[in-house]
Amino acid sequence: MIDHTQLCRFRTGLSFPQQVNLMVYILHHFKQSGLLGDCHLHGIDSTELANYCKIPLASIEIKGKKIRIYNDIDCDCGARRNKRDKSKYVIGYRLHTLTAIDAKTGHSFPLASLLAPANHHDSHFLPFLVNLAQAMGIDIKLVTADEAYHDKDGTLFKETGVIVTTPPSSKALLPEYVDGNSGTVFCNDSCTIAMHHVGFEHQIHEYKCGAESGECQHSSTCTQYRTIQMDSGLFQQIPYEIEQIKQAHDIRKNCERPFNLLKNQTGLENVRVRSQYATMARCTLGSIAVLLIKMSGTRKKEQINTSQQLPLFDQKAA
Repeated sequence: MIDHTQLCRFRTGLSFPQQVNLMVYILHHFKQSGLLGDCHLHGIDSTELANYCKIPLASIEIKGKKIRIYNDIDCDCGARRNKRDKSKYVIGYRLHTLTAIDAKTGHSFPLASLLAPANHHDSHFLPFLVNLAQAMGIDIKLVTADEAYHDKDGTLFKETGVIVTTPPSSKALLPEYVDGNSGTVFCNDSCTIAMHHVGFEHQIHEYKCGAESGECQHSSTCTQYRTIQMDSGLFQQIPYEIEQIKQAHDIRKNCERPFNLLKNQTGLENVRVRSQYATMARCTLGSIAVLLIKMSGTRKKEQINTSQQLPLFDQKAA
């Protein structure tokens, strides 16, 4: 039996390159298992890993900013997602995970994770996760995520070729002559025929008139063409009016499933003593454990053969 002290030293002693190499090895076998299927997309989400140090050891102010120091010097205080039974703030870390989602079954699997103090904004980790995944050989084309991971200026797409789609931001201004519910584009205020999306280049969407010949009475005076600047609302790299994008947003909730497995199935939630390096190693080993359990099939429910069941006991007959 491996002593607990030896296991702790092993986790803490794993360097980040070693963790990546170990994860690549497991992902190779996971791909060979065929569990992921041939129709999948990727999602990114985060979860809190609270530390049990509620009171800071010290609080100082440097250049007008309050700095709190905890017994785990790497963690910090950040805003928590809205949860009824928990406080607004959390002290600890935030785990950012890239997930593969089977579009046919909805099953999701954790692939790669990054750990950071809880006070860092989610958007900072989008490029790091995508670049890490590509360096590991993961083929990423489309990522579905929440608003915090939005590729605002298209930089990520230019550098990696990966498209990130998020639910339309309520803060984005709706362009003129656009249906706010469906994202359908019209040419002007008197137009009743939807325009067709023809392309996207230099952060600009191009649309042309969708009317058939002789269908529109304004065709002789209308430009039959318009452009719309990319934004964080209905007009991201792929417009919201495309039905497949709406489906990608609906399936995004499946990203939460791996976090439940990591926290409950592998015991990550119950770890009281944390440090950045040891926690990152635990997260990596936790992801590996989730994939190994999936590949082994030990968590599958056994199907009961009803034909071999004994008949129910009949009191009247007795």
